[in-house]
Amino acid sequence: MADDTESKHGGNKNGKKEGLSGSSFFTWFMVIALLGVWTSVAVVWFELVDYEEVLGKLGIYDADGDGDFDVEDAKVLLGLKERSVPEQPASPVSEETIQPAEESFIKSEHKNVDVELEEEIQPVLHDALHSQPGEGHEDVGESITDQWQEKEEIHAETFEAPATDDMLRELENEVTEDYEIPDSFQKDADFVADDPGATEPETYEVPVSYEYDMDLENTVSDPEPPGDAELTLEDAVEHYTEDRVHGVYDEHGPEHEKETETQDTVRDEIVEDLEIEKKLPVESKHTEEDNVATGPESEVPVQTEDYSNDNLVGKGETEIEQDKMEKVKKKKKPKLLNKFDKSIKAELDAAEKLRKKGKVEEALRAFEALVNQYPESPRARYGKAQSEDDLAEKMRSNEMLQKAINTYDEVVSLPNVPSDLIKLSLKREADRQQFLGRMRSSLITLQKLVHLFPSDTSFKNDLGVGYLLIGDNSNAKQVYEEVLRLAPDDGFAKVHYGFILKAENKIAESIPYLKEGLESGDPGTDDGRFYFHLGDALQRIGDKEAYKWYELGYQRGHFASVWQRSLYNVKGLKAQPWWTARETGYTELVKSLEKNWKLIRDEGLDVMDKKRSLFLPEDENLREKGDWSQFTLWQQGRKNANACKGVPKTCALLERFPEATGCRRGQIKYSVMLPGTHVWPHTGPTNCRLRMHLGLVIPKEGCRIRCAQENRTWEEGKVLIFDDSFEHEVWQDAESYRLIFIVDVWHPELTAQQRRTLPAI
Repeated sequence: MADDTESKHGGNKNGKKEGLSGSSFFTWFMVIALLGVWTSVAVVWFELVDYEEVLGKLGIYDADGDGDFDVEDAKVLLGLKERSVPEQPASPVSEETIQPAEESFIKSEHKNVDVELEEEIQPVLHDALHSQPGEGHEDVGESITDQWQEKEEIHAETFEAPATDDMLRELENEVTEDYEIPDSFQKDADFVADDPGATEPETYEVPVSYEYDMDLENTVSDPEPPGDAELTLEDAVEHYTEDRVHGVYDEHGPEHEKETETQDTVRDEIVEDLEIEKKLPVESKHTEEDNVATGPESEVPVQTEDYSNDNLVGKGETEIEQDKMEKVKKKKKPKLLNKFDKSIKAELDAAEKLRKKGKVEEALRAFEALVNQYPESPRARYGKAQSEDDLAEKMRSNEMLQKAINTYDEVVSLPNVPSDLIKLSLKREADRQQFLGRMRSSLITLQKLVHLFPSDTSFKNDLGVGYLLIGDNSNAKQVYEEVLRLAPDDGFAKVHYGFILKAENKIAESIPYLKEGLESGDPGTDDGRFYFHLGDALQRIGDKEAYKWYELGYQRGHFASVWQRSLYNVKGLKAQPWWTARETGYTELVKSLEKNWKLIRDEGLDVMDKKRSLFLPEDENLREKGDWSQFTLWQQGRKNANACKGVPKTCALLERFPEATGCRRGQIKYSVMLPGTHVWPHTGPTNCRLRMHLGLVIPKEGCRIRCAQENRTWEEGKVLIFDDSFEHEVWQDAESYRLIFIVDVWHPELTAQQRRTLPAI
């Protein structure tokens, strides 16, 4: 009996405890604990468990309809609680009810349920974790697509259109391609090389945002189908002239171009990119940039202070909270699924998951199968369009991109398409059309958007941009006038309307629109072009406040400095207003020009005497007064053969210097200026070139040029070299004409690859 008693208490006959000592117990406890920790680390580090998939599978056991799997769901599965079913139209299968006897039994047993739940739930968890991916379930929990949707009621509800800009931003986060690409301020890339004759492989330029998808820096390869006489991107670039103050618009304010020596990287579609960045709030842009992988050091905007909350300065806490609440309301998550698509949501999510993981070909096959099986599913067709869009980017194929455009258009033609999905499809279609240079096709798509959603001023704003891109300022002006009638405080409409007024030389009228638009802080207004044109307009009326706006543009990363305000820039190039021949490395060219200056002068004078009509008036609205004409021999790296017939020896001389004749961001030309001429302060478009002035006929007094803060004069037979991306100004107050020869050359620090691939200006 004593033995039995001792055994019960874990002792032995000697009265000593059997089992582990205190130290041994602690040792084993620590070993087991460490094993647990390392096992957990291994599971997470090696991604042994796809938690997203597990949670999705557990969602099928959401028996009480609250969106997750918890103890209450387990009670229902074990028959201990009544299943909660949302109110629905009459179904052929009646809902089960619990009889009073059963109810009393449940109540009596309720106290024991919590104790038993842990054991009972284990098989459920096991089944969920080990169920096959192909298993279908009638009820599915939240998945990938749900992350970007609010849960919808089964019954129809009135659609409340969220703010388009925020909606597109969120939608793009949901549907955008999963590529890791360098941060950029142009969102699109060329599918073809800029120089067809180049022997190097096809290149991809990575220049700037908005975030906006097409860019005037892009080139086009695919010709437009007959009957669609559209403006190509290359043609659009030609609308842009040397100093970009004459009012030609390109959608993506260039600000900074991303250039790498290899030119291999793919241009980021930052949300829409195009495309969309002009429409994105500053906060959204920072979020996007934080999430994009950083690529090789290239051309990027300077990181500057966040001014996104400037509009909150001076407001009380209550007002600030109200502003924040308004923003939250505007960010209502869009709805992409109609009633039928909800019934195949699991299949849609599986295909979308492939796309999100970058398995583009598999995703496309999955969505194509869904389209074949469910031809009237809008979400399936939209997923197919997105996959084609992704594949076009991967293959750098314009043909595949055209398929994506066609599929986006098909989405809208289907029955019962959610309004948000229509908006996103047409918006993306228009952007991709612009990317291919099909401006007029894009315009038709934007007109369709405005027709379908007439109260949405953001689409009218986009339509105005579409008109500007084809040079139709008149229709663009009408669109923005309509927007400002509907929404007088629309900052985006104001800056664009001011831009158009300035292009019409209505300088004083343009200033309040540009200023108020910039001060609004609305998405799409914080753009270098508008700081550029506001400052220029203020300078022309003699208002020194111009430099306040230039300074602000510099602080916000739009300009390299207050004085250097070019918009198409490559980062890291040496920047100084004045250069010497030795600093440029182009000493042979300078020597040749100075040695042969009389030959160049005589041929130019001969053209002035016999074919004066070849000297064309300056047409960029740069003159305050006077007469200034130019005779161009090379433009954007292309020789004007007819012009060279008039000055054959000069052209033959220049053929030896590809740094000049091959400079696709510059010109070679004669320039004659008559007395009484004043050229406004202005800057050239790019930091990628330097400008040489060879004096040919120079009056003794009265002619001078200022670059930044230093004045200089010309001498006959001598070359001046300056960087025209810095502000410069010219006065001709002599008694006779001044004739010079202008030669633009590539910036000496540009690589050979960059010189071949930089788009022309």
